[in-house]
Amino acid sequence: MIFVPTIARSGPRPKLDIPGTVLVSGALFGLVYGFSNAETEGWDSPLTWGMLTAAVILLAVFVAWQRRAAHPLLPLSIILDRNRGAAYLSVLIAGAGMFGIFLFVTYYLQATLGYSPIQTGLSFLPMIGMLVVAAQLGTNVLVPRLGPKILVPAGMALGVVGMLLLTRLDAGSAYVPDVLVPLMVLGFAMGTIMPASMQTATLGVDRQFAGVASAMVNTSQQVGGSIGTALLNTLAATAAADYLATHTPVTAAVGVEAAIASYATAYWWGAGFFALGGVLAAFLFRRRGQGLSLANAHLTSSEAAPEPVVAH
Repeated sequence: MIFVPTIARSGPRPKLDIPGTVLVSGALFGLVYGFSNAETEGWDSPLTWGMLTAAVILLAVFVAWQRRAAHPLLPLSIILDRNRGAAYLSVLIAGAGMFGIFLFVTYYLQATLGYSPIQTGLSFLPMIGMLVVAAQLGTNVLVPRLGPKILVPAGMALGVVGMLLLTRLDAGSAYVPDVLVPLMVLGFAMGTIMPASMQTATLGVDRQFAGVASAMVNTSQQVGGSIGTALLNTLAATAAADYLATHTPVTAAVGVEAAIASYATAYWWGAGFFALGGVLAAFLFRRRGQGLSLANAHLTSSEAAPEPVVAH
């Protein structure tokens, strides 16, 4: 028999912030549902704007609650830090762009070029390969030397370039080079954005909030993907409907062109997302020396006052 010693817990057990959980969940549900409803009911639907308005109100109430809650779900000091806030925004915007890429390029490859699901999946492998190369290069070489203030805007700029290249696709395009090159550019862009943002998101955070800061990275990416997919899909569907309304009679060829026009609309909006992310990152991230000095000072103050050890 193996004896496993038990360690007595010291200090109070954290309580779950149930009101905060309900508020933020309702706000995110309202955003995604509102954008999705616009695809079927249109932007003039009362339900669409009702859900979006409710989402904004719930989000405002959530922030107000976090300021007074004894055990907040998301301590506002984490996201109000300039560098961490910029990192979370960058991950959110990159997540929206990444999920949009997978969605609409998949549509294009299967519906327009006639690829099978397996062929479509294999077509994304070069993008993933470039993402891995860029992530390794950024983590080990570029982030320590340049910092997020340079790398993240540079990655966002590459994202804009990749999206603009995708807008040139038509029914006669081929995988090489019309699809392959933009995917590789976008893969390198994502691999440049993510390491710098993720490292900055947890740099210098108090030890008691380390789990929350780390979870916010994953949450930002998932929320960005959900909202981005719903919004871009709605914008693409609206563009397709507008194209069909102005090109009659509707034939199979017109239907193909309408689909391609809807994809291009999504890519243009995706380029806009990356452009906005680049501007925000350039203005919000601190310079590398300034950010590191503040983080080190924060870590020093935390280490100078270690938690008391309670003997049992």
